[in-house]
Amino acid sequence: MKNKLGFTLLLLLLLACQPSKKPAISFYYWKTIFELNPKEQAVLAQNNVQKLYVRYFDLTLDVAAHQVYPTSPIHFKTPIKQFTVVPVVYIKNQIFLDSTIVVKEVAHKTADLITRINTANGIACQEIQLDCDWTLRTKERYLEFVEVFKRASQKRISATIRLHQVKYFKKTKIPNVDSGVLMYYNMGKIAPDSLNSIYDRNIAEKYLESLKKYPLPLNFALPIYSWFIHIQNQKVIGVRAKLSVADLVKDKNFKRESEKYFRVIQSNYKNGVFYQENDILKLEAISSSDLLEMASDLQENTKESPSEILFYDLDQFNFNNYEKSIFEQVIAVF
Repeated sequence: MKNKLGFTLLLLLLLACQPSKKPAISFYYWKTIFELNPKEQAVLAQNNVQKLYVRYFDLTLDVAAHQVYPTSPIHFKTPIKQFTVVPVVYIKNQIFLDSTIVVKEVAHKTADLITRINTANGIACQEIQLDCDWTLRTKERYLEFVEVFKRASQKRISATIRLHQVKYFKKTKIPNVDSGVLMYYNMGKIAPDSLNSIYDRNIAEKYLESLKKYPLPLNFALPIYSWFIHIQNQKVIGVRAKLSVADLVKDKNFKRESEKYFRVIQSNYKNGVFYQENDILKLEAISSSDLLEMASDLQENTKESPSEILFYDLDQFNFNNYEKSIFEQVIAVF
C-alpha cells in the first residue's frame, strides 16, 4: 500500500512538472483582397501560424426591400493553401430584427455562398465562424439561423462571443456551436471623453469572473489595431483607421497637443478625409503591456486554457507598434 501511494504521488508530481501546451497563434484577416506582403508573411512564419480566420463577406439588410445580401466578398489574389482557413461571416444584428426575413432561407444561401467561394479557390475548410453581436431581441432568430446553418454546412461551427453574452448567458442564450471566441476588445463607447473604447480594464473586470461559469469552450481574440477618433465641436464624426502618429507628427496641418491628442491647425484633406480647423484627433491604441495585461487577466479567470489566441487583425500597419516577440510573449502567459 505504501509503495502504491508513493508511486501515485510521484506520478502526480511528474504531471505537475510537465509544461502545459501553449495556445496556438492565429490571426483574423479582414481585408476584401487576400494578398500577403513580405512583412505579413514574415510574422506568420516567425510565429508558426497554421490557421487564418478570413472574413469571406458581410451579411447586410436592405431595410426598404426587406432583403439580406452579401457585401464586400473576399477575393483571393495570392494562394492560401499553406494555411488552414476558417471562413468568417460577419452578420449584422439588424437582420434578425426584421420579422419578414426568412431565417432558414438566409442560412442556406449563406452556406451555399461559402461553398462556392471555397470551390473557386480550392479551399477545403473544416470550420466556419459566425460573427454576430446578437441581443435579447434577436436571440431566438439568431439561434435558429445557427441551427439551420450548422446542418446546411456540415462543418464544425464556432461563434464570436461578447463579454455581455458571457455574463448574462442565461438571458442571451448560447448558440449551438462547437466553440466560441471571446472578442476581448471594443469594450467602451466611442466618445470624446472616453479613455479607450478598444480596451478598458475597468470595464473588462466587471465581466471577467463570469468566464468560469460559461459552459461553451472559449478561445480568446485580442486587438492589435489602433485608430483615431475624429472629434468636431466636441462630437464624434468618425473613426480614422490606418493613420499613424508618425504621419500626423510630420504633417504641418496637425499639431500634437499631448500623447494622444492632435489638433487640426489648418483645414485639409488627408487620406480622402476632410479635417476642419480645430478638429481633434484622439488616439486609441493597444500597447504591448496592454496585451500582456489582457492575457494575464484572462488566464486568471478562465476555467481551462484556450487552444488558440487570435489576434485582430493581420495587417502590416498593425505590426509597426510591437516588437517581434510580442505574440510569443502573450501566449506564454497561458
